[in-house]
Amino acid sequence: MPDADDFRALARSSPWLWSTLRFTFRQTRSAGAVRATLRRPDALRVETIDGTLVQVVHGRAGAGRPAPVLRADGLVAGAREYLDRDGDPMWQNYFFVALLDPVELADGQDRETGGPAGPPLRIEDVHEVDHGGRPAWEAVVAATATYEPRCACCSLLHDPCIDRLEYDDAAQRFADVVYPTATRVRLDVGTGVCVLTEALDGTYAGDGHEVLIEAVDEPTDDALFVEPPRPPEHGWSAVPRPGRQ
Repeated sequence: MPDADDFRALARSSPWLWSTLRFTFRQTRSAGAVRATLRRPDALRVETIDGTLVQVVHGRAGAGRPAPVLRADGLVAGAREYLDRDGDPMWQNYFFVALLDPVELADGQDRETGGPAGPPLRIEDVHEVDHGGRPAWEAVVAATATYEPRCACCSLLHDPCIDRLEYDDAAQRFADVVYPTATRVRLDVGTGVCVLTEALDGTYAGDGHEVLIEAVDEPTDDALFVEPPRPPEHGWSAVPRPGRQ
């Protein structure tokens, strides 16, 4: 059975586990879902579930990450630097990027020095489950003082310290919020993608997201990532934006 160290290793391994991914994505409290096809390092297509194009996104391909030290099971052994978190194209906000490479669940940051720190989560009850027909590791987690999301306004987990750092008016904005003490998190074993978060208590109980993976490393044609010219008087249909509720 996997343990907390295995869970952290999987959470930091996504960049080295897959090159293309097709999946559906929805926010738990959202009215709808989208289907996305992502080809690393820099191409993303987002559609409605019925196939209507929403957006094509092209990121900036970086110089590439150095080869990490791997464990015997092929997962990344050592902590990744905080700045080693850019890569996948972003749709709407950084929540989308974070779920694709959920290293914020694996490696913390010292908020005073900016250097690496201890684990960002307390991780309990790690076990294997089925998620959309694929094996996943599920755990119940809570953020620690070293949790540092990719972007504080759209972190994978609700956390009062992060909100206070992000918003000058946090005391007023979140005055009535009861933050979760536990969140259910699932990582897809084959890809390292965070396929589910669900706050288990507090104001945000039930809040989170779900990803259902449809294909991994399938061939993708360049034509998928070409956005046709928009008609001059019409825009694409509005789709609910992902993000914090």
